[in-house]
Amino acid sequence: MLKIIKDNNKFLRERCLPVDIPLSQEDKSLLLEMLDYLKKSQDEEYAKKHNMRSGVGLAAPQVGVNKRMLVVYIDYGENKVTSYVLVNPKIISSSIKKCYINSGEGCLSVDIDHKGYVYRSYKIKIKAFSLLDNKEIEFVARGYESIVLQHEIDHLNGILYYDHIDKQEPFKHLENAIEI
Repeated sequence: MLKIIKDNNKFLRERCLPVDIPLSQEDKSLLLEMLDYLKKSQDEEYAKKHNMRSGVGLAAPQVGVNKRMLVVYIDYGENKVTSYVLVNPKIISSSIKKCYINSGEGCLSVDIDHKGYVYRSYKIKIKAFSLLDNKEIEFVARGYESIVLQHEIDHLNGILYYDHIDKQEPFKHLENAIEI
């Protein structure tokens, strides 16, 4: 099972290196293992048995690999699932409109809860190599999915979610920001 690196490790503050395409078998295997980890973390029974916290996103540096790779797995129930396995993701455009998660963001690498709002672009367009599609793709994400993807891309740049929280006013409300 993958070991999650915690935020007190300086490794998480490093900028990750681009990945060569075509992907090596090692990179493909790691990405699929990361995806499997997220799926299992969302299975209550499995997660409890293996002392795992539930997660919807995971970036390669969180498992000790300094490469620009990430996975997202969001199970909305009723057979609606969003899944991304991305390499070298780049945000190529983003909306001016902001959004935030009312309860705050969390992270598998962060054990201590950091209270406050993390404002992110409501809509982003991403370009990346998708392992699931086995090709370069561009797609638009909105709302919650946009937040999750930005959170994971931040990891690739050595940024943690709580870096975005206003230290003086953690619950400062941005006018017209969408609450998720």
